[in-house]
Amino acid sequence: MKNLIVSKEMLDVLGPAANSGTSIFLYGPPGNGKTTLSEAIGRVILGDDMWIPYAIDVDGQVIQMYDSVNHELSDDQSTVKYKVGQVGDARWVRIKRPIIIVGGELTMANLDLVYDSINKFYQAPFQVKANGGMFLIDDFGRQQVKPIELLNRWIVPLEKKYDYLTLANGRKIEMPFRVMIIFSTNMDPKDLVDDAFLRRIKYKILVDNPTAQQFRDLFELMCRLRKIPFDERGYAYLLERWYKKFARDFRFVHPRDLLSQMKDIAAYMEVPPDMGNTELIDRAAASYFVEL
Repeated sequence: MKNLIVSKEMLDVLGPAANSGTSIFLYGPPGNGKTTLSEAIGRVILGDDMWIPYAIDVDGQVIQMYDSVNHELSDDQSTVKYKVGQVGDARWVRIKRPIIIVGGELTMANLDLVYDSINKFYQAPFQVKANGGMFLIDDFGRQQVKPIELLNRWIVPLEKKYDYLTLANGRKIEMPFRVMIIFSTNMDPKDLVDDAFLRRIKYKILVDNPTAQQFRDLFELMCRLRKIPFDERGYAYLLERWYKKFARDFRFVHPRDLLSQMKDIAAYMEVPPDMGNTELIDRAAASYFVEL
């Protein structure tokens, strides 16, 4: 998390949640890095590789487990599987622990087996492909399916650590549910979930707006990363003209986005990107902020 501005208080909450390897509910205003924090948690705790079968057989029904889109092959694939004097088992593939992210496109059908009638095999759903890794449901509450239906779908897996999937013939099979699942939402939790569901989520974490000091620290960090000299007077002008005047809240995403806008505009104007250039600041902010 070296390129993130995270308070000690937030780290003290995120640390135990990440170490639990179970379930986290991140909520708070948009633009404060809930998705970024989730991905960082995944990178921190999912360090080692794992083996998965290319497919499994259930009474003659083939379920494909490996997915080249959602699974990333381990860098040491060949050296691990095919050492001298050993015969590799080609039914297994070594992958980096998966981090699977879904958003508003998620439907109930994506959470069950999908049968390919042409090739005569099943495709495993997202949560099965995420086994041994992390499954992030981003923008929770904005899916095509109603939140309550999605929540009800997770109650048993979260509590029992296994899930039931349905074959085309109607038979149900039990699958392990060993996944760190993270729900991330900009919406008020009380509008989405009930107490029964929240009890099954181990950690509920508010990702709030940055403090004034955090916002400044992040601006300086983003300036260094984008090679734009930080200017004290320009920063003070930005705050006075575009934040205090409109009583606008700070967001963690603002420094990155505003500096990116400034670089684009500076390139168009054929001038160096400079935090001391108030015209650049005004043009970037005017094209970024929308008064609703």
